[in-house]
Amino acid sequence: MLFDAEFWVAVAFVVFCGIAWKMGLFDQIIGGLDKRGARVRKELEEARRLREEAEAVLADYKRRRSEAEREAAEIVANARAEAEAAAAEGHARLNEFVARRTKAAETKIAQAEAQAAAEVRAAAAEAAVRVSESILREKVSGDAAQDLVRRSLGEVRTRLRA
Repeated sequence: MLFDAEFWVAVAFVVFCGIAWKMGLFDQIIGGLDKRGARVRKELEEARRLREEAEAVLADYKRRRSEAEREAAEIVANARAEAEAAAAEGHARLNEFVARRTKAAETKIAQAEAQAAAEVRAAAAEAAVRVSESILREKVSGDAAQDLVRRSLGEVRTRLRA
């Protein structure tokens, strides 16, 4: 057993551990490990804080996006309503314009009809006066007859034109 290589490796290991313990190497190793653990813990805390900030920023962007989408939907709805109102107003104005024009045309037609009827009556009265005058001249003669014809024709003209 004294010549066994494993035995001497074990003895060397125990001697090395004793020397390392006397020199405070274990305390330095433990201190280094503690420092590294603290650094890792600190990095984990920083990562957790950054993750929370990123989640907050993401939530804020999602909220803003949903608000922007809602505002865009409102703008589109308002624009659509305004366009429909403008179209309805335009139709109403057009209908009103057409009604005014139709009424004006009907009034002009009625005036033209009345004027035409008056002109026809006047022409008929003139024709009747001429025919009556020629008939009376043929049948009645003399100054008294001429006077009678003139008065009668004037009276006929005024009655027919009225």
